[in-house]
Amino acid sequence: MAAAKESKNTERTYNVPLRKEYLKVANWRRTEKAVTAVKEFLVRHMKSKEVKLSKPLNEKLWEHGIKNPPHHIKITVNKDAEGVVRAKLYGEKDEAAVKVKKPAAKKVAPKATEAKPTAAKTQ
Repeated sequence: MAAAKESKNTERTYNVPLRKEYLKVANWRRTEKAVTAVKEFLVRHMKSKEVKLSKPLNEKLWEHGIKNPPHHIKITVNKDAEGVVRAKLYGEKDEAAVKVKKPAAKKVAPKATEAKPTAAKTQ
């Protein structure tokens, strides 16, 4: 009781089996069920109700359409002090760590306005 709880940040890696789950539903619902199966797996194993999937993870699940999800998927999972579980693809970089370089804007010097010589009309 004397020691206060420190902030717990738990990181784990899982290989989530999806085939047994998505075979239980119709072909046209397979990837939807795979997404649900990933979330249920993480609720069960990370013991938290709030689960968030990263955009690249979601895109990987939906890569081959609604009828052909992957049979299993390898993910890295972080649980923060508030109990929020964030799942990302194995090997995916953090958004904070990745700095997107914007192309430098071209500096255009203002054009000097020069008077165009006009041709004198010969009479």
